[in-house]
Amino acid sequence: MRITNNMLINNMINYIGNNLTRMDKFQNQLATGKKISVPSDDPVVAARALKLRTDVAEVEQYKRNVKDAESWMEITEDALAKIGDVLQKTRELTVQGANGTLTTDDTQKINEEIKQLRKQLLHLGNSSYAGRYIFSGYKTDQKLLDETTGLFAIDVLNSENIKYEIGIGDDIEINVPGGDLFNDGGIADSTSPTPGKLIDDFDQLITSFDNGDHSAIGSLLTNLDADMNNVLRIRADIGARMNRVELTSNRLDSDYISFTKLMSENEDVDMAETIMNLQNEENVYRASLSGGARVIQPSLIDFLR
Repeated sequence: MRITNNMLINNMINYIGNNLTRMDKFQNQLATGKKISVPSDDPVVAARALKLRTDVAEVEQYKRNVKDAESWMEITEDALAKIGDVLQKTRELTVQGANGTLTTDDTQKINEEIKQLRKQLLHLGNSSYAGRYIFSGYKTDQKLLDETTGLFAIDVLNSENIKYEIGIGDDIEINVPGGDLFNDGGIADSTSPTPGKLIDDFDQLITSFDNGDHSAIGSLLTNLDADMNNVLRIRADIGARMNRVELTSNRLDSDYISFTKLMSENEDVDMAETIMNLQNEENVYRASLSGGARVIQPSLIDFLR
């Protein structure tokens, strides 16, 4: 077969183009830090990358859920602690008020302080987090208590548990239904003509102070002790849930590091190896250009100059 100049030149251009394409591939890898830029570069790596990216995205969402759950329960724990403080202070005042030697003036002063503590209790019952009322069950846009009457403003069943998904098939209840707290494990019933047990105990106490009935005041200490025990029960439950969320948060942090490392190992290039490959391809490309210059033979015009 006769080899012509055109055949030599076309082959030369084709090979130089292939060398340039390979060099461009390594230049792109160095620029992006990734092994592939389109799935066709390596379908196996691309498929694995999609799965790992999905895993990382899921872990990131679970981490956001955990942070929101932690914040909600921290606000709840803070409100419960303050309610406990209100009850403790009320109990101390009740012990004072049960003393029959107090003057009427002293009794009224104690009564005024208890009335203020009742207002504080109602305010704590309507505590909110990010615009959502934490004791209102599913009705987070509505206040649990009427701060004027002390009655329940809405109905809240004890089954109204707000759950956050903090892992695959793993969710946790983050709220405390208002009836459980303010009605001694009962429900919040807005149709009831009387408030929940906690507020009712305060109302009875205030009435006893108004009447100057020191015996009745002393008898209400048992009710206050029961209210404090109920708050402690709920705080213990919230504390256990917070511990679980903290453990889950630590696990998610570990999972995030592991999946991110796997994703990096799958997608990221070895810089030292890529630089070496680029230099090799650059040498090949330069050699092909040098060899190509020799392939183009002098033409008749070169001899006529």
